[in-house]
Amino acid sequence: MIAALAFALVAAQAAPQSTTAAAPIPSSKPTPNGPVVVLETSLGTVKIGLHKDKAPVTVANFLEYVRSKHYDGTIFHRVIAGFMIQGGGFDEKMSEKPMRPPIKNEASNGLRNSRGTVAMARTSDPNSATAQFFISVKDNHSLDFGISGAGYTVFGEVLEGMDVVDKIALVATGVKGGMQDVPLTAVLIKTAREVGGTPAAVTAPKPAPAASPKAVRKPPAKPKG
Repeated sequence: MIAALAFALVAAQAAPQSTTAAAPIPSSKPTPNGPVVVLETSLGTVKIGLHKDKAPVTVANFLEYVRSKHYDGTIFHRVIAGFMIQGGGFDEKMSEKPMRPPIKNEASNGLRNSRGTVAMARTSDPNSATAQFFISVKDNHSLDFGISGAGYTVFGEVLEGMDVVDKIALVATGVKGGMQDVPLTAVLIKTAREVGGTPAAVTAPKPAPAASPKAVRKPPAKPKG
């Protein structure tokens, strides 16, 4: 399943444009209407606002994992500079945690995979997302509905801590547990907690810092869940 998830992301990025009709692109970026989840990581704090109106099934699923403390002690196991950071499925020993049943794809909700957005990772099956999520460090519109077929469901956005996300995206990576792009020093999600409330208007994240020459890689696979 791990390999299938990685392949799905790579294929999505490299796939030709689909003939599937794309959802209308919003004239302005929607503001997440809550709740808010705070990730305390080993490299800093990331605050995420959720789009419960745009992705109700996905948000409800994510909150189930948060409330059950599933994400506590998991890692960002797939990190690709200039693309995204992915986590929520494995512990420090690269053991996959038990997952809830997969959910339906809600990528046609009009939300785009832009820098700072949070979306669900999945396999090549559009309706296979479970617990793993990824945060885009650049505009990844090739992952949107109608451009990458069924697309990848955006359900949240980084409200604070994009500098932490950028820091994670630039850590040294290698092969571990048969997987590529794994941080050589584990980047831990210590806790994930719902703090409630409706987030304030989102400030557009600053551009990502340039990756060092060693961090430049071939075009990556799509996020896999």
